Amino acid sequence: MGKIKSTTVVAIKHNGKVAIGADGQATMGNTIAKSSVNKIRKLQGGKIVTGFAGSTADAFTLLEKFEEKLGAYSNNMKRAAVELAKEWRTDRMLSKLEAMMIVADAEDILIISGTGDVLEPDLGIATIGSGSMYAQSSARALKKFAPNLTAEEMVKESLTIAADICIYTNHNLIIEKVTN
Repeated sequence: MGKIKSTTVVAIKHNGKVAIGADGQATMGNTIAKSSVNKIRKLQGGKIVTGFAGSTADAFTLLEKFEEKLGAYSNNMKRAAVELAKEWRTDRMLSKLEAMMIVADAEDILIISGTGDVLEPDLGIATIGSGSMYAQSSARALKKFAPNLTAEEMVKESLTIAADICIYTNHNLIIEKVTN
């Protein structure tokens, strides 16, 4: 799978709270197709929040599959993520999907990819998409030098900085907090 372009998604766990956010830009090639896409979804009444990067149709397919796995594994997010990654990598139709996901609950943040990866990132910071390295750098600096900020404020600032730099990321942000 190549580099996923066209968005930035950030999840941060800080001081026991988790927030996840994304910009709203959708592109087709090098053209902005829409500037207000919602790439964040709340599941289980907000106890699990997901964000996606890549093809929107592919991401929705994966989101539906993830919800199925949650149901099959008693809402165990980690187990559902592992089972989704296994199926995504081995299923003929799913293996062609071009997207990535971040899933988060009150305890964990995971990055799920079509190569079978389920990664629990260091420092409670997960980023995907074309602006991910800018957002990750910003989030790391904020955690270190501005620890008084909330997870939600850190997500907002990280996305804002990524949007200032990455042409595939805009300033129309959607940010959600994970509920306990």
